[in-house]
Amino acid sequence: MPKVVDPVERRRELVGAVLRVVRRDGLEQASVRNVAREAGLSMGSLRHYFVSQSELMVFAFRTVIDRIEARLARLEPEPDPRRRAERVLAELLPLDDDRRAENEVWLAFTSRAMVDPSLRALRDEGYDALQAGCRAILADLSAAGLASTDVRAEAERLHAWLDGLAVHAAMRPDLYIADKLTAAITYHLDMLATEAAAAPRNRRPR
Repeated sequence: MPKVVDPVERRRELVGAVLRVVRRDGLEQASVRNVAREAGLSMGSLRHYFVSQSELMVFAFRTVIDRIEARLARLEPEPDPRRRAERVLAELLPLDDDRRAENEVWLAFTSRAMVDPSLRALRDEGYDALQAGCRAILADLSAAGLASTDVRAEAERLHAWLDGLAVHAAMRPDLYIADKLTAAITYHLDMLATEAAAAPRNRRPR
């Protein structure tokens, strides 16, 4: 009797193969042939699920975005705004193997999106989602007196800070270990609170 293959599970396995190839060999090596070999499948079997490399790349990029969003959605409710911000930021930085893999692949896809229109919409979606998340964090902190009332400007700064740490962590994972990234979160939130306390709070959040 032929083996019944769960198409959802098989697609998940193929995405895992894509991520491994991208991390090990670079995005340009994530061809249908190489991904099939990594997954232990024939090219014909892989094309049953993805007819082209572009379709496979889009699905893999979408999976990375979905993983991050799912992780954030699973966070337990936290009444303290400072602690809430710490937990969200920790999920967005490469503090463990899974998040390091996501970070490296995210940067590879983002770079490829500059020349690949099929990835550009997902890149922009991810960018906009992160920007909205930064604004939500800053609005929350600002309402608690833990950040400036200029929510828009502080969200831009937080977004740039996150992107910078992500790049540094991908370039020098030996230096940007989990403890250093966690300390960076603490420092940035302390700085926001100190600046807010020193500034007159006479403007409404924007």
